[in-house]
Amino acid sequence: MIDTKLTSEEAIALEDKYGAHNYHPLPVVLDRGEGVYVWDVEGKKYYDFLSAYSALNQGHCHPRIINAMIEQAKKLTLTSRAFYNSVLGEFEKYVTEYFDYDKVLPMNSGAEAVETAIKVCRKWAYEKKGIPESAAKIIVCDGNFHGRTTTIISFSNDDNARDNFGPYTPGFIRIPYNDLDALEEALKQDNVAGMLVEPIQGEAGVFVPDEDYIANAAKMCQESGVLFIADEVQTGIARTGKLLAVCKGCSCEGAKCQSKAGFKPDIIVLGKAISGGAYPVSAILANDEVMNVIQPGQHGSTFGGNPIAAKVAMAALGVVEDEDLANNAQRMGELFRSEMQKIVDSSDLVKLVRGKGLLNAIVINDSEDSSTAWDICVALKENGLLAKPTHGNIIRFAPPLIMTEEQLMDCVSIIGKTIREFEGSN
Repeated sequence: MIDTKLTSEEAIALEDKYGAHNYHPLPVVLDRGEGVYVWDVEGKKYYDFLSAYSALNQGHCHPRIINAMIEQAKKLTLTSRAFYNSVLGEFEKYVTEYFDYDKVLPMNSGAEAVETAIKVCRKWAYEKKGIPESAAKIIVCDGNFHGRTTTIISFSNDDNARDNFGPYTPGFIRIPYNDLDALEEALKQDNVAGMLVEPIQGEAGVFVPDEDYIANAAKMCQESGVLFIADEVQTGIARTGKLLAVCKGCSCEGAKCQSKAGFKPDIIVLGKAISGGAYPVSAILANDEVMNVIQPGQHGSTFGGNPIAAKVAMAALGVVEDEDLANNAQRMGELFRSEMQKIVDSSDLVKLVRGKGLLNAIVINDSEDSSTAWDICVALKENGLLAKPTHGNIIRFAPPLIMTEEQLMDCVSIIGKTIREFEGSN
């Protein structure tokens, strides 16, 4: 059989014919990746400025992560949890010490990890807090994005993700994001078990709350005997310039957690970059008082905690620490927002830049239902940079955290050039 490579048009046509139409990708067919770069099937090179929604914080195909995956794949791939394996315990010790928690429960996808956190929170509420069975409520926020399972979309206010998938799962109180008064009122309700929140709402357009919002929300929950659950699937693993976006008031400087000082969420939800984008890995972390409510047979996954996942995750977290990616994300993020602000100041097309670390967005001066942001992303693609709109008129920028200043300034130049060209043609 002759191995012939498909053209971009042929590859797109195959997906359109044989795949469910549950995504609307940018019209580029990627074939290879290395570091901050990707190449399409025709060989054109691009900067990846999305990082698979922050899964590729360590860059594409990091050799340390790939080698860990290959070596373990040669030895043992899967046992299920019917048996012990020689790697899982090592990973569990590594990751709990890394983030300073007693226990970890490994899963595969971010949505699975969020579902796991919800289940653990509810079980804790019934067995530890004494809430009547099936009465527990969890506070969530408008604009949230925690995944697309049936339970999660039940508390989403994204009509496109929610409509025609009911009946919906009850047990959630939705309040405005970044509103401590609304949280105070919600906490007065009966049978509140927890609060689930993103430290920065990524899918909502990189909406960064007030500086003290997360810490104060955590304090209010803990004073009310309510579990505070931080969804760090997208914001965690150094993306925002700290190991976790919730890091504040502790001595952690982007590597392993160094101190128990400062507030700690009762449950941390991790995914995406915990594997460096090489393999599906997710997890929740909590201390014994919370995690010990889970007993054999009450939760699990055939692939959760498999040997490849364990080795890949340890390698990926080791890269974050050894290459000082949190501090690089902090420095590069400040530079990027400063340069984007110059574009905002000189352009009628871009009205705002916001973000933290290397999770950033620009807001396009057009309505949410316009195609302007999409058209700009297509133009960026033509100029060698890949990004994607969110919520219509917002473009999210999230490059790998290994990006150098020289590479970042090259990307700034591409973005500025594209904006100027777009303005000149309209």
